[in-house]
Amino acid sequence: MMKQWLHPGFWITVVIVLGLGLAPIITQDAPTREVSFTILLAITMAVSLNIIMGYTGYVSFGHVVFYGLGGYVGMYLLDSWDAPLPLAVLGGGATAALLAFLLGASILRLRGAYFALATIGINEAARTFVSNFEPFGGPTGIELQFSIYRSYGGAAQALWITYYAVFGITLVAIIFSYLIKTSKFGLGLMSIREDEDAAEVMGVVTPNAKTLAFVFSAILPGMLGVLFFFKNGNVEPGDAFRLHSSIETLVMIMLGGQGTLLGPVLGALGYQRLRGLLLTSDIKLGDLPLKDFQLVISGVLLLIIILFIPAGLVGWLRRRFAPLRRVLA
Repeated sequence: MMKQWLHPGFWITVVIVLGLGLAPIITQDAPTREVSFTILLAITMAVSLNIIMGYTGYVSFGHVVFYGLGGYVGMYLLDSWDAPLPLAVLGGGATAALLAFLLGASILRLRGAYFALATIGINEAARTFVSNFEPFGGPTGIELQFSIYRSYGGAAQALWITYYAVFGITLVAIIFSYLIKTSKFGLGLMSIREDEDAAEVMGVVTPNAKTLAFVFSAILPGMLGVLFFFKNGNVEPGDAFRLHSSIETLVMIMLGGQGTLLGPVLGALGYQRLRGLLLTSDIKLGDLPLKDFQLVISGVLLLIIILFIPAGLVGWLRRRFAPLRRVLA
């Protein structure tokens, strides 16, 4: 057990996240906080999706469903029931876990492209449901009253509270993912990824293992959704269930290296920095600003990864430099 925690790959990942998270706290700089908030959010989304996609091999385009529905439930608790933020965050995570459990029992019977297509359909179904569900505000969503933030020291202090919470959740995500990866349960998940039929023969109860992995991957996004929309003060169906958010998270995982601990962190960090440069760039391609090509570039990036470095950055480094195989997790 002690040897497991001494693995350098785990500590490299933790140090990177600590550096990102502590920088705004040390400087007390609001712009730095906002940049780090976005990156930490992306890291947690990528790490959580990696549990089902990287360890089990099931590609999901509906990961944002847990983020959106968890956010809606949390905002509903805050707005209609005056629930404290910690309870709302737990409520969002629990709702996402319950949804994943109910969905996992059915759609995880599908494999390959059929599963991926099913997750796209679920995302659209969730968005349509929320848009027509009056307790959640229908198509206009939920908007928090400014008075709610007084309990947290005002809106400015609430921004820091949500940042601290997301920072903490990101660290929990790293530890949680590492525990799964190095456990007997994680070994079973990776055997499903390599050959599901063979895993069943070897004694892995694949339906239960896949469903549990799906639930684990859903909890943290559900919690993040509450914090993000609490920070913004409102939630709408279009913002909560953006399909391209799931696609971008998938790109981050593949960029860094799916099935690894460090890969999703590096992928999210690199992609978010690229995205930030594009969104703030004044460069134009013809008459269109470069920021309008954000999703086009992510699509091209995904194609390049699949064709030339399917194992991602971490996988490439481990193959290219033998000593790094013992260092990178």
